[in-house]
Amino acid sequence: MVAPLLVGLAVAAAAYDGKYGVQAWQTFKARPPTARLRKFYDGGFQSTMTRREAALILGIRESTPADKVREAHRRVMVANHPDAGGSHYLASKINEAKDMMLGKSKGGSSAF
Repeated sequence: MVAPLLVGLAVAAAAYDGKYGVQAWQTFKARPPTARLRKFYDGGFQSTMTRREAALILGIRESTPADKVREAHRRVMVANHPDAGGSHYLASKINEAKDMMLGKSKGGSSAF
């Protein structure tokens, strides 16, 4: 008489575990994707910006085409715009990085 009761409890426990396991898996799969292994530029600006530093700020390669530079600039600027709580200094560095990557450096000469 005890054996069927124990078997019934074991089956019920397995059913509940399965139910909650399926719910946890569905919740896990429905969560929004996040950038996990991406390494962002840790800061510390040089006195004169280089193409390497500009590429690190924008999160692109030094050989990226102009249209991708503009996309990266927009993405980084949206996240750090002064009107959205970002700093004016950081926004100016992001703009300087875009100008450097597009060859519009302040010195008037091309950075290429």
